[in-house]
Amino acid sequence: MTFTEKLQALRQLMLAQNIDAYIITAADPHISEYLPAHYKAIPFACGFTGSAGTLVITQDFAGLWTDSRYFTQAEAQLNGTGYELVKLKVPHTPEYINWLLEVLPKGAKVGFNYELITVALAFEMEHSLAQREIVMIDIDFISTIWQERVGLPVEKVFLIDEEAAGLTISAKINDVRAALKISEADYHFISSIDDIAWLFNLRGKDVAYNPVALSFALITPEEVKLFIDRQKLSQADIDTLNQQGVTLHPYAEVVKALKNLPNKSKIFIDPKRTCFGLFKCLPGDSKITLGINPSTHLKGLKNSTEINHIRKAMLHDGIALTRFFKWMEDHLGKEKITEWSAAEKLAIFRAEQASFVGLSFNTIAGYNANGALPHYSVTAESNQEILGDGLFLVDSGGQYRYGTTDITRVMPIGNCSSRQADDYTLVLKGLIEGSKLIFPEGTKGYQIDSICRKPLWEHGINFGHGTGHGIGFFLNVHEGPQNISPANVDIAFKSGMVTSIEPGIYRPGEHGVRIENLVLCIPQGSSEFGDFLTFETLTLCFIDTTIINKTLLSPDQIRWLNEYNQQVFDQLQLHLSAEEAAWLKEKCKSI
Repeated sequence: MTFTEKLQALRQLMLAQNIDAYIITAADPHISEYLPAHYKAIPFACGFTGSAGTLVITQDFAGLWTDSRYFTQAEAQLNGTGYELVKLKVPHTPEYINWLLEVLPKGAKVGFNYELITVALAFEMEHSLAQREIVMIDIDFISTIWQERVGLPVEKVFLIDEEAAGLTISAKINDVRAALKISEADYHFISSIDDIAWLFNLRGKDVAYNPVALSFALITPEEVKLFIDRQKLSQADIDTLNQQGVTLHPYAEVVKALKNLPNKSKIFIDPKRTCFGLFKCLPGDSKITLGINPSTHLKGLKNSTEINHIRKAMLHDGIALTRFFKWMEDHLGKEKITEWSAAEKLAIFRAEQASFVGLSFNTIAGYNANGALPHYSVTAESNQEILGDGLFLVDSGGQYRYGTTDITRVMPIGNCSSRQADDYTLVLKGLIEGSKLIFPEGTKGYQIDSICRKPLWEHGINFGHGTGHGIGFFLNVHEGPQNISPANVDIAFKSGMVTSIEPGIYRPGEHGVRIENLVLCIPQGSSEFGDFLTFETLTLCFIDTTIINKTLLSPDQIRWLNEYNQQVFDQLQLHLSAEEAAWLKEKCKSI
């Protein structure tokens, strides 16, 4: 079926069921960022492959609501599908709800799959649509028309031991139970598979780039239940889980388990990471406590064992990146190098490193105009040869057995313009200002965000994505609870959090600049005014200085840059050949 035929089939199903509007979300029952192929309904329906978007279909309109990261991509991918791009004014907000209120008649019916929408969003829709007596209907039209849909993944999973994780499973469960006690909840249902992976020291391959496995967990006063297909685990790992107080149950039995909870149970759930369909399975007289999963807070604070392993992952990553950029410099102009082949070569260099498992996300390798697309994904049609003059942006990361990396660098190619040099320098200023910041305990991400953006704002420049996100320990490349963005997220930074800092400048049709490091939040000291924190940079890869406009940098910023590049050289040189070390020394020399 073509995309237009699929749209026609959906509209016929809507007519048959008296559904006035149908919503398709980018989600699975675990509310994951990266989806198993089985749940990639939006690419199936319209061809759009971005990670954030919502389709809304009526009989006379079909639209994709997405944010500025994907405007250019969406316009190209939606061409000829019957869907139109609707540009979100505020990222990550359900602006289509107000649109539905404007276009639907009183008493209309809105259908969507309750398993693919969060409790929080369902509550918001329910409240808003009630203004016009619009009714929500739980219905799945995608399964009806998706004839060749792939099944759920059946990949093997494994446990990481205490020497890697720093804590036993039972110790983590005890910490979660202590948090539940504060919330006066007896039961805790967990849907988010990265939380489950952390809690049970469990890793898998069910989702591309994220080492997680499809599963649910239920903590009761008497036991801890893990809902996962048993055949995915070795008998040794099953025995370990049992010894740590965990009982295994079939993945599909989660619905029955929730429905059979005692009446008037006190249950804690995360409304942003639990689907509405499973929420509706809870007994109607349950006392529900809504909040961020305790495990999300706990896994966001890396313990000393995790931090030591993360440092090793950064070292391996830095070696691979050094060899990649040297290879690029040595071979440009001597052989054909494209965005695609460069990304593949970088993956090869990473794969040579000890404990490498796979990429942590799809590499963004964009030359000149393609670099202006923040979430660019190279295709056979868009693949550019890296030749001539310009900027080559590479945002990439690796999953190592003991850490997750995420880094962005920009490589100047040939002769660059003064505008490109200024943009590069301003982005670097933003990175440096965030990286060397000293701030009081209690500081939130939106406060740090403004400091990172200030050098750009002073020149009338801004960017449409967040400045930073949390990152997991051999887990999801994006994790909470903290972030650095304009959003008013009420989470204070704490010692032990690992976060990216990645400001950018994007000039459509011209070039893009983003420079990204990962930083560890650490104590800075105390005074009569309280306790203070700062950041330690973990990423080990030189920052190119060849096109920097030094007049835009302060002496303190130049000092930070020189010290950082020197640190990169000092830590990497012993792991490189003499030729590689000499090349890196030149790249890291002071300016």
